[in-house]
This record gives sequence, structure tokens and C-alpha cells, in this order.
Amino acid sequence: MICTVLVFLSGVLAVNSLRLQAKNAEYIEQEEELQSQIDDEKKRSEEVAAFREYVKTDDYVKETAEEKLDLVDPNEIIFKPAE
Repeated sequence: MICTVLVFLSGVLAVNSLRLQAKNAEYIEQEEELQSQIDDEKKRSEEVAAFREYVKTDDYVKETAEEKLDLVDPNEIIFKPAE
């Protein structure tokens, strides 16, 4: 009788051990995915910080004026194709 109980408990422990190992593998995979997302967001944050600094420069102001307002420097000559 005692042997039967011990065998049953051993079986239950083995099944629970397998379940825990599977959950552990899932958690490790999830941790790696989250770490990858953290790394991506850190890189994006650095890019945003660099762009924030670039926006403060005269080069950005000049580029924006040329692209959006079609402004040019006083001594600059623009060649446009004939229509």
C-alpha cells in the first residue's frame, strides 16, 4: 500500500516537473523577446534624441525652408526643366 502511494506521488511529481520545465522554457522565450523589445526601444530613443538635437541646428531650419517653403539662398540659382 505504501509503495503504491509512493509510486503515485512520484508520478504526480514527474508530471508537475515536466509542466514546470515547459513553463520555464516559455518564460525564457518571453524574456528574450522582451529584452529584444527593450533594446529596440533604447535604439529608437537614441535616434529621437539625435533628431531632437538636429532640429535645433541651422541646417535643419535651412533644409525645412527649402523643402516646404521652396526658399533659396540669395545667391543661389535654381534650374528648372522647361515645361
